[in-house]
Amino acid sequence: MPSDVIDEVDFEYATAVAEKAVRAMSQHRVPPTPNNFHTWFKYSLGTSPDLTRAINILTGNKRRFDATTSRDLFRTYVGSHGADDGDLNNVSQQLHSVIACAKQYLTVAIADNRSQMEAIHDVASQSEVGFSPKSLVENLLSELAKAVTRATKLETRFAESTRELDTIRDSLNKSEERAKTDALTGLANRHALDEFFRNAQIAAMEKGEPLSMLMIDIDHFKLFNDNFGHGVGDQVLRLMANVLRERVREYDLPARYGGEELIAVLPDADLATCAAVAERIRRMVSECSITRRATGEILPSITVSVGVGQFQLGESMADLIERCDRALYLAKRTGRNRVVTENELEPERAAG
Repeated sequence: MPSDVIDEVDFEYATAVAEKAVRAMSQHRVPPTPNNFHTWFKYSLGTSPDLTRAINILTGNKRRFDATTSRDLFRTYVGSHGADDGDLNNVSQQLHSVIACAKQYLTVAIADNRSQMEAIHDVASQSEVGFSPKSLVENLLSELAKAVTRATKLETRFAESTRELDTIRDSLNKSEERAKTDALTGLANRHALDEFFRNAQIAAMEKGEPLSMLMIDIDHFKLFNDNFGHGVGDQVLRLMANVLRERVREYDLPARYGGEELIAVLPDADLATCAAVAERIRRMVSECSITRRATGEILPSITVSVGVGQFQLGESMADLIERCDRALYLAKRTGRNRVVTENELEPERAAG
């Protein structure tokens, strides 16, 4: 039974939840893998509203739970992702150290508080045996001053611990960002693309809003690499990434799909809107001037071919990417440096 789903539950209840999960998996023809069982156990348990909503929408649209869909569900709603093992081990050690220090500070604070209470009790006892008021006040002020000094030191120590925790949090945030970012272009990577599309897909189905995607491929990129070297090719990819980033909206997702192929997912954008964005990107790229950094040489201009598709209710990201990919290669076969939408694929199929 997945240990992070429930910590303490009676055997009968756990068995009932497991049986419910297995029945649901069988009903929807989900392969009985450990990760899939983990996902559906959590769904059957009902402890994750987001997972419940996602699966209910997918089943309501008669979506097939293929390997890609099941993997995405596990990664997005169940499995841990973000930091790698090295980062997590390092953070674990840092947290252990901070917690140990905090525990020590509290122990000292409790002991100091006990000592302070005893000292004040002694001052109070002195008032009962005839000590002068002046002496009593001086003793009381002295003990209170010690208490303030101790409290100040403790506050300083906890402030240091807070700063350490802030550092750990920043480290985790940076680690998660690295795990979702393509190192060369700074765009989102495949993992981030999967997660973003999953959420955008569910929002589109819930709200009845359009969702579109464009796929970009640099024309003759291999020839460009062969002629000028991979360093220049990397420079071109970074240029392309900047153009893509500048031409999409803040809430769209530009990503590197692989090699010289880039993708942008545009929530709340229909096919025509996405095609217009793609055309602006194509035009801007064709107007770019590329200079070889090492020599100052002006390189030949580059062009891109773009395929555009719109999400269809209940389909997987792989289905939409496949359609965009076919539109992209139709653009290449019909002259390159152009945008083709999925609407142009049917005449091509009929002609074949």
